[in-house]
Amino acid sequence: MGTVIDWLGAVALVSGALLSLAAGIGVLRFPDVLDRMHAATKPQVLGVLLLLLGLVLRLRTAADLGMILLVGVFQLATAPVAAQMIGRAAYRSGRVDRSLLDVDELAGDPPPDR
Repeated sequence: MGTVIDWLGAVALVSGALLSLAAGIGVLRFPDVLDRMHAATKPQVLGVLLLLLGLVLRLRTAADLGMILLVGVFQLATAPVAAQMIGRAAYRSGRVDRSLLDVDELAGDPPPDR
């Protein structure tokens, strides 16, 4: 049973590393802010969670599991907030091509004070 869990941990580690690599390539290659923000949050968070799952399956000690759980919770809590702030700052600074937006919910907001 231990070797099956080790193999599952290895698959999770490799999958998480590949998703994180894809996120990094997307940040470098995508043309605009919103696409880059999507690449930096969606696959990167899933990649980190898969890496953490792989670590849980490989380490299996209570102290390590607690620390890995905290890292996962903080990752899930901070990534959406960071993406929201980056998107809002990009929109307000005029770096977003508004013709690409299907719905522009911020169109009625007054411009920020400078």
